Amino acid sequence: MTGKKQLKERIRARMAATGERYLTARRHVVTDQPAPTVDHGWTLRGGVHPESANLANVLAHHRVRHAGGPLSEAMLFGIGGGLGAGYILWEFAAHRTCWVTLGFRNRWQYQTWTPDTLARLGIPADVHRTAGARGAAAALDAALDAGRPAIVLPDRQLVGYWHLPAHHDGHGGHPVVAYARAGTGIRVDDRNLRPLTVDRADLDRARGRVVSYRNLLVEARPAAGLELDDATVRGAVVAGLADCAAHLSAPSASFSLPAWRKWSRLMTDGRNAKGWPKVFADGAGLTGALLSVWEGVSPAGITGGHLRGLYAGFLREAAGLLDVPELVEVAGAFDAAAGAWHGVAEAAFPASVPAFARMRELTAELGGAVVADGDAGRDTAAAAAAALQDLSRTHADHPPLTGDEVTTLFTRTGEALARAHTLEVAAVETLTTTLKTRVIRE
Repeated sequence: MTGKKQLKERIRARMAATGERYLTARRHVVTDQPAPTVDHGWTLRGGVHPESANLANVLAHHRVRHAGGPLSEAMLFGIGGGLGAGYILWEFAAHRTCWVTLGFRNRWQYQTWTPDTLARLGIPADVHRTAGARGAAAALDAALDAGRPAIVLPDRQLVGYWHLPAHHDGHGGHPVVAYARAGTGIRVDDRNLRPLTVDRADLDRARGRVVSYRNLLVEARPAAGLELDDATVRGAVVAGLADCAAHLSAPSASFSLPAWRKWSRLMTDGRNAKGWPKVFADGAGLTGALLSVWEGVSPAGITGGHLRGLYAGFLREAAGLLDVPELVEVAGAFDAAAGAWHGVAEAAFPASVPAFARMRELTAELGGAVVADGDAGRDTAAAAAAALQDLSRTHADHPPLTGDEVTTLFTRTGEALARAHTLEVAAVETLTTTLKTRVIRE
């Protein structure tokens, strides 16, 4: 028991230092990897990004294969259109907090990614939406009664196991897989490696909380053991590549790469109403905003982080599948962008500030408990979340930085964002050229 505790402490320490997800950090700490847990016939495989991990795990459950093996999360992420860009700074005066929402998936502001990706692969799906709680519950019951996993979209605060503060109620969430009943609860897969249960009433309430996607349920309906043919998968990969290149080449400063340039400038713009020097002139809300940048950019965060490394993995798989080795070079360009985003997280929330270092540790402890332990980690997760919220409240009005240190942090974060933007523009240009000369033409 002591050995397991020490191992988890080492893994979480690495997560706090590097921003890596639990399994990635674990691979650096110890060579042997745990066998996947099978619960109610469902295999808990983990994952990086909610949507792509959900789909990879659901299709693996249905034994959908290509070339003799399951479709990887990276492959499905790329087929779905890959990367996006988006930045919103929210100000919540009533709670003296600010929060940054970052969009790293293609069309991150919409909830159509899963059915659209399935359609690109020619896999049928049922999409159920209703304003009524009774109809939503019946749709979930029907899927579970038939032994079919259902992808649902609950509010992240109301679902409970992330132990978010009450004022996050209604802020939204990300999809999870509901795969079985367990007593009065529902087993969910949120990239966790051990069983995780949500009270049925809590799940029903969380699913109905956000009006724009109230009670959404997606049920993939492939034939069991489906073997996807090469032409279908190759066509889906090419479509996904073209989709990503076109999306990231768009001029939108809200939903494409110019969003990063805009954010970079806002970090030091003292005149713009949304400029950080103006928004945080008195320091109120700054600590929460910076924490949200760390959690949003780092893979250790709840939503999987910047996803640039995941996309690079897709490009390497696509290079072999399409016999286009030039895509490996493009993957390297996105690896460089991933490194730049690590620089953004470090600049915005440096571990050299003791309070920030402690908040990074608590974020890693919370995420590690949910992912590694599921239900068994609930008390650890709750304690870490409570400590994180206490520390956040302590610094809600005044960050643990002097005025000059805030100015330096803003400057460095803006510079790091500018580097990330420059590298991503170059990566997209390389991707576009490769598509025109080696992929689309052929």
